[in-house]
Amino acid sequence: MTDLDSPSLRTAGDSWHITESVGATALAVAASRAVETAGSDPLIRDEFAAVLVSAAGPAWARLADADMAWLDGDEHGRRIHRVGCDYQAVRTQYFDEYFGSAAGAGIRQAVILAAGLDSRAYRLQWPSGTAVYEIDQPKVLEYKAQILGSHGARPAAARHAVAVDLRDDWPAALIDAGFDPGCPTAWLAEGLLSYLPSDAQDRLFEMCTALSAPGSQLAVEAFNMKLTGNKQRWNRMRDRLGLDVDVEALTYHEPDRSDPAQWLAEHGWQVQSVDNHQEMARRGRPVPQDLIDEAITSRLMRGVRE
Repeated sequence: MTDLDSPSLRTAGDSWHITESVGATALAVAASRAVETAGSDPLIRDEFAAVLVSAAGPAWARLADADMAWLDGDEHGRRIHRVGCDYQAVRTQYFDEYFGSAAGAGIRQAVILAAGLDSRAYRLQWPSGTAVYEIDQPKVLEYKAQILGSHGARPAAARHAVAVDLRDDWPAALIDAGFDPGCPTAWLAEGLLSYLPSDAQDRLFEMCTALSAPGSQLAVEAFNMKLTGNKQRWNRMRDRLGLDVDVEALTYHEPDRSDPAQWLAEHGWQVQSVDNHQEMARRGRPVPQDLIDEAITSRLMRGVRE
């Protein structure tokens, strides 16, 4: 069976706690940010990541260990995992800078789609008057708010949690939360598209476009779901830590999925994109040649609404 033939465990209307299904992938991503933050020369600093991950249990806390002690004796596994953490650091920096650029352009309204354990509302330096809307499953948003609140964290912008599934009428919920479609918006779809069926991806773009005043910006991560190396990482997490993070079974692999850059360009967005391996090399985190075939392949892109 090929990767594209692999069945998805997803069902219509499915939901999850933070340690289940898609929620567990948010923990794994936050663990990578924690590893990067604790490193000797971090590209990004997310002081909230380790707190959010560790609260989910001791196995998750081990995954967030910067020394990667859970991979002792497995040098190849350590190298693969390091590349995965490097990618998360680079994409985080790319989108952090995107929000900084949008704020510099005068945008004071940001929407993070499928926010997961994203802590940008707390850790970025937002201009006065900025509103940050986080859309995600209710249980995921509750977990984040509870953990960060218990540690005394306070948002650096006016944070609005919008507890709604992106397969439901999220534009109505967003507007009810105070979102103003007449003002330019900075949208982010990071680590999201592959968890949506192809038709839902197109609907998401349609809704974002309909809600975007001229001058709005949109940042997107689009994966090429080449899963060989990542499957090895997930198997190690399961075998060594008891953590079941199987992205392959949680994502959709339709071969006829729209190309995000092309779709956006055809619907009034000026788009620039970069291959993640090029961006990683530019940031000083190149993928070793012998691990190229096992590394994540994606495109990072930004668009401006004409």
